[in-house]
Amino acid sequence: MPKLLKDYPIIIICLLLAIMLLPNLDAIQVTIMEARNFITAREMLLDDHWLLTTMNGEARYEKPPLPTWLTAISGLIFGVKSVFGMRLAAIIMIMILAVYSFKLSKTILKSRAHSMINTLILITSFYVIGITIEAPWDIFTHGFMMVAIYHLFKFFKSENTDWKHALFAALGIGFSLLSKGPVSFYALLLPFLLAFSFSFNYKKIKSKVFPLILIVVLALIVGGWWYFYVRLEDPATFAAITSKETGNWTSYNVRPFYYYWSFFTQSGLWTIPAFISLLYPYLKKRVVHYKAYKFTFLWTIFAVILLSIIPEKKSRYLMPVLIPLALNIGFYIEYLIRKFKTLKDKRETIPVYFNFGLIALIGIVAPFVLYFQYKTQLNDSLFTFIIFAIVVFTLGLAILSQLVKKEIKHVFLLTTAFFGALFLFGLPLFKTFTSDNFKPITSLLQTHKQQDIKLYAIDYVSPETIWQYGAKIPQIKQGNNVYNFPLEEEFGVLSNEINPKDQAILFEKYTIKKIATYDLNESEPDSKQYKDRLINTYYYFTKK
Repeated sequence: MPKLLKDYPIIIICLLLAIMLLPNLDAIQVTIMEARNFITAREMLLDDHWLLTTMNGEARYEKPPLPTWLTAISGLIFGVKSVFGMRLAAIIMIMILAVYSFKLSKTILKSRAHSMINTLILITSFYVIGITIEAPWDIFTHGFMMVAIYHLFKFFKSENTDWKHALFAALGIGFSLLSKGPVSFYALLLPFLLAFSFSFNYKKIKSKVFPLILIVVLALIVGGWWYFYVRLEDPATFAAITSKETGNWTSYNVRPFYYYWSFFTQSGLWTIPAFISLLYPYLKKRVVHYKAYKFTFLWTIFAVILLSIIPEKKSRYLMPVLIPLALNIGFYIEYLIRKFKTLKDKRETIPVYFNFGLIALIGIVAPFVLYFQYKTQLNDSLFTFIIFAIVVFTLGLAILSQLVKKEIKHVFLLTTAFFGALFLFGLPLFKTFTSDNFKPITSLLQTHKQQDIKLYAIDYVSPETIWQYGAKIPQIKQGNNVYNFPLEEEFGVLSNEINPKDQAILFEKYTIKKIATYDLNESEPDSKQYKDRLINTYYYFTKK
């Protein structure tokens, strides 16, 4: 593997991600953010809503359409019901993010081995993978922006104006804007530009002013035309949505300035190395490339500071910080690979033993804990569990063995393999722990088609339910007191909960029969992960 990593780094990066993520791409239930995006992609294909995007038949202009277009194309190939197909585009974007992170590292460091360390840290930072299901459109905006950043770096460092890099930088920024507006421009590109200014010299920048203006203009055209189109075609709805979205920045999920200070914990396995890599006075004299270390350090810090200024804060907004942070951690790991065998100071060695020893211990102990705690549930997937247990136990022992020998390079590679094994062999076990209460709604649409019955909603119905149902579920109630009663004499109704006021009005017009309850929760009712909003009652309405 080390020789393959050296000779074919980009192919190996993509192959590792494919092996880790693709086999079980549909193992985890679709999340609320995914459901919203998948519904929009489905309606693009079924209703031809490619520009004026909709969700459940209603305008959805909160998110630009590029990721939805790519997801819809994948859905066209694999089918609109395929969770694999709907998630595939996001996984490809992780590959693009990883490849261009590698290319940027290699451009700066002139070292394939060091650049590969950085990239392996990036693709095994937990939230870089987790963001694809929690907020899937984020990986698109940051992935495209990383393409732009690589080409901007090449553009700034070139002796002459390189129009190829200028063009690709403009397209990358434009595609990023067309994926999630200015999010990545603010959280990833602006910190990069600030860090570059403090760390490197611009080459003949005066002669590049005009190309830079063209980059900005082209990026705005590529990234902004859709906003302009929607503003012209549906101005009232666009204005209302824009006002609501911008208002959220200062009034929704408001957190204190220091809310993001624990950002390094989002790197998962690399939490302790991440913290140590940020100890600038300690590491600056130990790295092989001081300017590059200063650059990634400042890029990370500037990103956190800029995000902290915005009143609205969510943990997932920190995901772009993990990109420069991974490059920053790479300097520390590279230092350990070079020097750990000769280190005598316990203040340097104890954190290493603790971090990787803990990972090894988890691999060794986890199979036993998992079996004894969930013995009954695992009986139905015993073979899958045995494979998982053997792999993680073996990797845990191998990490511990190499750690004792102070072979940090092997420890590092085994740790990345351990992370991959959790996804490849651990995700199939998720379905083992499905609650007995779990009752999906997947078959209801087929039943309705056979019986020629239409389904409507009253009050809240979760996006996950609409996605799983497979078609639009129109709302009977519009606003607080406006009702749009169906023309049919008989129809189905789905609702999370019908309030007493609505019940009184509906009982005057309809005979209502409760048919079933659908529970999309895969966790037990006493679990913190259990969500009441995923429970829906199905009624049959007959006009009096």
